[in-house]
Amino acid sequence: MSQDNMIKLECTECKTVNYFSHKNKKTLKERLEMKKFCPGCGTHTMHKETK
Repeated sequence: MSQDNMIKLECTECKTVNYFSHKNKKTLKERLEMKKFCPGCGTHTMHKETK
């Protein structure tokens, strides 16, 4: 898998980058939003895709 398909997921509350993932940018044009566990907050929060 190439590096240009890699995305970072950042917590919307504490702004820390916690997860890395892959995405097909040809089929998914909008930014991903997932509810994931944030170790900084200690709870499940929304994580948004960053550059």
